[in-house]
Parts: sequence; structure tokens; C-alpha cells
Amino acid sequence: MDLEKKPVVSDVGAWAMNVVSSVGIIMANKQLMSPNGYAFGFATTLTGFHFIVTALVGWVSNATGLSVSKYVPFWELFWFSIVANLSITGMNLSLMLNSVGFYQISKLSIIPVVCFMEFLLHSKHYSRQVILAVAVVALGVGICTVTDVDINAKGLLCACVAVFCTSLQQITIGSFQKKYNIGSFELLSKTAPVQAASLLIVGPFADYYLNHRSLLDYRFTSGATFFVLLSCSLAVFCNMSQYLCIGRFSATSFQVLGHMKTVCVLILGWILFDSALTLKNILGMLLAVLGMVVYSWAVEHEKQVNRATHIIADSKSEGEDVKLLKEKVNGLAKSDLELGQTKS
Repeated sequence: MDLEKKPVVSDVGAWAMNVVSSVGIIMANKQLMSPNGYAFGFATTLTGFHFIVTALVGWVSNATGLSVSKYVPFWELFWFSIVANLSITGMNLSLMLNSVGFYQISKLSIIPVVCFMEFLLHSKHYSRQVILAVAVVALGVGICTVTDVDINAKGLLCACVAVFCTSLQQITIGSFQKKYNIGSFELLSKTAPVQAASLLIVGPFADYYLNHRSLLDYRFTSGATFFVLLSCSLAVFCNMSQYLCIGRFSATSFQVLGHMKTVCVLILGWILFDSALTLKNILGMLLAVLGMVVYSWAVEHEKQVNRATHIIADSKSEGEDVKLLKEKVNGLAKSDLELGQTKS
């Protein structure tokens, strides 16, 4: 199952898989964790369940020959799992300690942090059109999601850790795929078991700190069990499509176009859960979608400019090679002529 080498999933299909699975898992988790639903308030442990199922799918795929296991050093997987788990725990703590408005602002700040880290780590530069499009997307999502903003020292620290670790995790996914020449699903099947084990150790303690409830005291009904299994199943597609999109594009593109999920969640929340949808929300969503369209155009335009530059450079290089070859041939002919004159 090498999704990069074989066109099993197209680019649009990869994005569609990520949006549908991410929105689906948010809706399922909303029903599972809501006090009006099944009140399963163990988000970090639930993420551990997600990675257990993902690891099992990866193991079955390798065992049946659908994918090939490739070597990645354990210490790389270990530090990656630490960063990824700090991202998850940090986001949960940030949501608990901060207002919803500041939590949304911290999530929006991931985009500029990813851009800055890609510049530092990979010397990646962005055109003015791309920067403008990113700003428009962030502004649009901010308008439709940010309400009250309340900041405190602990919450600010957790938000900073979450933003930094999330940005580093997403950049590292793309770097690992290039460094070890490994496909998206193969890399996911390597990282999932390590993340599952660490989250199942840390998760119950983190969740107890967050809501002062123990998982052992929770009563699993048939409905709660169904939504846990549904959430885990959707998580496999969500994780797979995340690795796939970052591997094919970039962490920045994943963040920018990923805000389409925020727009979908707001719309579905209004349809399914009677959430309020004001004119401010609608204008913000339209602005965010406009920013995504401009971003897609700007990235494609940048690719075409770079491609044209490479073609021109290659043409110049070929022209110089031909010129040198002609000079060399003319030089050899001249030396042969002089040699013949000397003999005669």
C-alpha cells in the first residue's frame, strides 16, 4: 500500500478523505464526550485507543503483504512520539485552562509557526501571494470561531507547547518520508504502536488531571462502546490521510486547507446540533474559503514559475555544453591540421 508510488488515492481524494474523516470524528467525539451524550471525558486515553486500532491495521497490512515494513530507527520514532503526545496533551490542557477564543487563536497560530520553522529547518521561502492567502484564511477562521479571549500563565504555557509540538510533528512527518524513502501508510504503521503505548501510559493520568474522573469508574454502555469504535475507525482514515497529505504537499498546505474542516464542523454543528450560525460566522467562513482558493492558486502559480525557471536554466546549461563541445571539436580539427602540415 504505497500511496505515493501507486495512484491509489488522488490528491483530491487524499484531501477529501482527511476532511470527511476529521469532520466525522469530531461529530462522533462530540456525541461521545458531550454531557448530553455519553459523557466520555477521557480525550487523551481515547487518542491512545485510536493509535491502537491504527497500529493493528498497519500490522495486518504488513502481515498480508499489502504494505512493506521499512526500517526507521527506534530513537527517531521515540522522540517523534514524545513530540506528538505533547502536542495532543498540550492541546487538551490548553482547551481546559484557556477560554475557547484563545484556544482557537492558538490553533490559528500554528500556520505562521509552521512557515517560520520550515524557513529555519528547510530554508523554504514563500511568495507574497502565499503569505497574503495564509493571512486571509487565518482572519476568516478567526472571525467565525474566536469569541471571548481570556489568557492566564498556565494556559499560555500549555498553548505554546501545543503549537510548537504540533508544528514540529507535522514538519517531521514530511521529513521522515523523504529521509527514509518511506510511504505515508508505512510510516504511520511505524509511529502508531509507539504513540499508542505511550498514550495509554500517560493518558489516564492526564485525563484524571483534566476532569478528576477515572476511566475505571466509567460505565461503558452499548451506545458509548459503539461511538468509541466509530471514533477509532474514523481515526485510522484521519491519521492515514494526514500523513498522506503532508507527504504529498507540505505541513503549511495541510494547515491552510485543513481549515476547511473548521468550516464544515460549524455548518454540521448548525444542522445536527442546533448550534448558532450568525452573519459573523457566515462572513468569516466565506473569507476563509476565499483565502483557501487564493492559497491554492498561489501555490500552483509558484510551482509553474519554479518549473519555468528550471527549464530555462537547463536550456542555458545545454547551450553552454554544446558551445564547449563545438570549441573542443574545432580545437581538435585545428591541431590535426597543424600536425599534417608539420609532417608534410
